[in-house]
Amino acid sequence: MENAQIALSTLTPGFADPVHDTQAVFRTLLDALSRPGTIGEVGNVLPDVRATRAELAAFAALLSLCDYATPVWLAQPDAALGSALRFYTGAPLVGEPGAAAFAYVHDASALPPLERFMLGTAESPEQAVTLLIRVEALTGGISVVLSGPGILDTETIAPVGLPEHFWRERAALAPLFPCGIDCYLVSGTRLIGLPRTTQAKVN
Repeated sequence: MENAQIALSTLTPGFADPVHDTQAVFRTLLDALSRPGTIGEVGNVLPDVRATRAELAAFAALLSLCDYATPVWLAQPDAALGSALRFYTGAPLVGEPGAAAFAYVHDASALPPLERFMLGTAESPEQAVTLLIRVEALTGGISVVLSGPGILDTETIAPVGLPEHFWRERAALAPLFPCGIDCYLVSGTRLIGLPRTTQAKVN
């Protein structure tokens, strides 16, 4: 009992109102994927003081999306984040990117090749991974022009900190549709959704 109390006392706080906050974050995530390139904001749902170094938007997204049936891979070790996910969502942590339904990459420079993740199958494309990738900023980097469903003409983003191979490997997955990878770029409380249907051209 004492060990349990110690563990709970050091646990990173989750949502204050789990039902309401989960729904609010989920709507933000859905909106970001349905309108690629627009910046969504996840705010006022989690305490600022947290043991995990994960970006607030990423932590909130994982709390909203994960459950006992969604394995999670953390590219960089984060004991506080892992403990919080297990406690609040029941999600198991896996040691390989190819086994994950959701993955959080805190250091984008260490992003593995995208082909190492689950891409889904023609019969079950929904089994593909959803990536949450921390970037230094969502603006100020090299321009990337987006087009596709949910975009009227084009949308331009300029995230800072993504490795060059990300865009090449992502483009190489396009012919595999409906298989592929859905991504969120996260920075602080903000995020950008990149569904597998979005085409990206680096300027």
